[in-house]
Amino acid sequence: MHIPDGFINAGVSAAAGVGAAGGFAYSLRQVRRYLTDRLVPLAALAAAFVFAAQMVNFPVLPGMSGHLIGGVLAAVLIGPAAAYIVMAIVLIVQAFLFADGGLSALGLNIINMGAVGAVGGYFVYRAILRFTSGSHGAVTWSAAAAAFISVPMAAMAFVIEF
Repeated sequence: MHIPDGFINAGVSAAAGVGAAGGFAYSLRQVRRYLTDRLVPLAALAAAFVFAAQMVNFPVLPGMSGHLIGGVLAAVLIGPAAAYIVMAIVLIVQAFLFADGGLSALGLNIINMGAVGAVGGYFVYRAILRFTSGSHGAVTWSAAAAAFISVPMAAMAFVIEF
């Protein structure tokens, strides 16, 4: 869910912005190690899909909306570091062009949907996959289960932060 402007105080907003920027810098260093010319178009496609999926909103609380995230799918396809970058870029574009989430809450939105949702969901996917046979069907169901679990994970992270 996007956290709107004015919902959090300035201190939390600033700390989350610093944390999100640190996560972005760390992800950039990680991506340089494994992102090949072959994966760059897939990363762009994942970003386009996530952007489109997040445009479908439904109300959660007054002033807050929930939506599909798509971060776990991006993490499974292009890796968790690249998925964090994809989520951050999508959220930045949404905040600036559509005022979805707002600028003061941008850092916290990136942490909730990029770090907790996408990266956390990726590790749930890996854990589920470890306990399954690794067949094509198991991979598909593991990714679907991780995506389903990542949404409440991000919501719980939001609640815990306050």
